Amino acid sequence: MEIIQTIWKALITQNEILTNIITTFLMFIELTVSMLLFTTVLNISSNKTQKIQYVCFSSLIGVLTMWLVPVPFNTFINILACPILVYLIFKANIIKSILAQIVTYISFLIIVPILLSIYINVLGINSNILIVTPLYKTLYSLSLYVIIYLIYKLFSKFNINIKLINSIKLQKINYRLLVNFVVGIIALCIQGYLVNMYIDFIPLWLNLLSITMSIIYFFISIYSLLRTNKLEITTQNLEEEKLYNKTLTILYDNIRTFKHDFNNIVQAIGGYISTNNMEGLKAYHSDLMKDCKRVNNLDILNPKLINSPAIYSLLTSKYYKAEELGIKMNIDVLLDLQILNIKAYDLTRILGVLLDNAIEASNNCKDKEINITICKDHKIDRQLFIIENTYSNKDVNIDRIFEKGYTTKQLDDKQNHGLGLWSVKQIIKKNNNLNLYTTKDKKLFKQQLEIYY
Repeated sequence: MEIIQTIWKALITQNEILTNIITTFLMFIELTVSMLLFTTVLNISSNKTQKIQYVCFSSLIGVLTMWLVPVPFNTFINILACPILVYLIFKANIIKSILAQIVTYISFLIIVPILLSIYINVLGINSNILIVTPLYKTLYSLSLYVIIYLIYKLFSKFNINIKLINSIKLQKINYRLLVNFVVGIIALCIQGYLVNMYIDFIPLWLNLLSITMSIIYFFISIYSLLRTNKLEITTQNLEEEKLYNKTLTILYDNIRTFKHDFNNIVQAIGGYISTNNMEGLKAYHSDLMKDCKRVNNLDILNPKLINSPAIYSLLTSKYYKAEELGIKMNIDVLLDLQILNIKAYDLTRILGVLLDNAIEASNNCKDKEINITICKDHKIDRQLFIIENTYSNKDVNIDRIFEKGYTTKQLDDKQNHGLGLWSVKQIIKKNNNLNLYTTKDKKLFKQQLEIYY
């Protein structure tokens, strides 16, 4: 009987160390119900192994920060750890990983003040005593976890969840949205900390009103950013459609012209056949194939084939520029441009310089031609962008063209030249997986951009 009284006295007496020990074991329950809640609400697929890994790692971080890091910095570390663990263990996208913490934190932020006020009023104590008294802290924590678990069961039973796109890629994410997420959750953390700090002095309704308004403002700002981001994507799609419509118009005109001339073409072929003029037929066939190839190139300028908005916009603009100068540009795309192992910004800068140089060089030739091939080298496991063009200056020094200020242009034109290929070289130096291989022969000057995995 004396032992029971001693244990009871220890449980109802303020003891921060004993409370922390009990909290260490309760943390496993807290993180388990939190995980069940956010995986259900966000529709995150998970297996038993992933769930165990998440609870173990997050519990370890929680225990270490509780014992080693002072309040409130331990709370901020745990909040930052949650999205990272969700991203690494559950393989969720960045948006879902951040929302996992937001869903959990907001749930606790709403329930904790209400539950804490109830316990304070019923027990007739303040919050500081409650959180350092083992029995009170245990009852309060278990009540909180039961409520969270019941919310999880409610969402699970009625299949209530937030439908998000699982295939969001890093390069497509609006970083303003991510910054807003991070700043918003930090603001909510500070708000929650202040509410718990002054819960004994500020009425419950005022605390709830403050929390509610903060949450509403947070989601309004997120909604506004999402709408802005959607508008930007729509604008980008409209620009792509304008380019594509221009391509279709030119393609349609070429087909109409070809159809109009079809009878004349057939008759000309018949004339060569009737006179058995095979040399003339071969020359005529060669010219005919050049026109066919030109039409086929226009067919390739399709955003579904060139499925990178940045590269599509660049290639179409350079194609029309070459077209105006009478340069034949042949394009072969044999690669999914969504899986390139290079930043779109770096790639467009490199391609822009290489294509401008190719257009300028071929424009000075009698045979104006540029060949662009985008493919994958399966033998070496690399992605290739190959640009070949005719050129007139056969003495160009391929070892010096990347030097800053070096140019083959006339002296009065050197001021604004000699920096393009030098800037390309700087970009390649910053990326360990890039290489630019330059060669030339009697007819073609070749630049081969190699992207390694």
